[in-house]
Amino acid sequence: MPAVTVENPLTLPRVSAPAAAQQRPVLHVATAPGGFEGEGFPVRRAFAGIDYRHLDPFIMMDQMGEVEYAPGEPKGTPWHPHRGFETVTYLIDGTFVHRDSHGGGGVITDGDTQWMTAGSGLLHIEAPPESLVMSGGVFHGLQLWVNLPAKDKMIAPKYQDIRGGSVKLLASEDGGALVRLIAGDIAGHEGPGATHTPITMIHMSVSPGASVTLPWRKDFNALAYGLAGLGSVGTERRPFRMGQAVVFGDGDSLTVRADEAQESRSENFEVVLLGGLPIREPMMHYGPFVMNTHAELAQAFEDFQAGRLGTVPAGE
Repeated sequence: MPAVTVENPLTLPRVSAPAAAQQRPVLHVATAPGGFEGEGFPVRRAFAGIDYRHLDPFIMMDQMGEVEYAPGEPKGTPWHPHRGFETVTYLIDGTFVHRDSHGGGGVITDGDTQWMTAGSGLLHIEAPPESLVMSGGVFHGLQLWVNLPAKDKMIAPKYQDIRGGSVKLLASEDGGALVRLIAGDIAGHEGPGATHTPITMIHMSVSPGASVTLPWRKDFNALAYGLAGLGSVGTERRPFRMGQAVVFGDGDSLTVRADEAQESRSENFEVVLLGGLPIREPMMHYGPFVMNTHAELAQAFEDFQAGRLGTVPAGE
């Protein structure tokens, strides 16, 4: 882990917070419970137990794997509907094939991101390719759900395929951390992802013993999630590790540190950072539908049952 990297981060543009920036305190550290999704692939529910007022505009995030499948074991999801939000699938290791009832989709592999705006609705399926099912192998990624404001709930569905090579690569001030900017803006550097709801999404690899302090939009919330390894956050050096999520308080910078000793399975402390502009609208979530009212949820379910979100292709 991960697929998109550089041999020498010191060759990259550096990013750091101004000395006078206000550090965000740590409000909460939560441990993600494990479970299973789709046809039975293991997930960690990254934001379970965190109050939505700290998550807005994010709805949920699953860490998929990390798991090493034997031949014949790789699994995906059956056909399922979505309406009213965006799904962001970031694949660190492995390969996933996405398809929808409108003929869209594609293949994502090591370091790629597929950004699907469900909008007015569609049916969707995610599965490993036949070659991976036959061979087995490592599978590891994230799926993030990002809310859409009421005015955009019913826009036409669309995809963005963000290849790993297009991600903006940056380094911390001393080169001790590699910063992959997938979407949003950090210190004037922009990631390739285009978002309806203003957000920032970053995957960082922090070298053992290194510390990175990043500027952060004051009007955004701030969350961190440990993908692998051990470290701490904030000026209070609050410990957190793989499978834990951090909620930050107000401020315009945040700090992540990697412990000197890391796990044998991970050379660095791997962390996802998320921030977004809160929508501050009612959020009604039922399964794969995210709307503003109970009536809109009922309409989404009715439209799904009536086939108005699309139909599964013949023979599947």
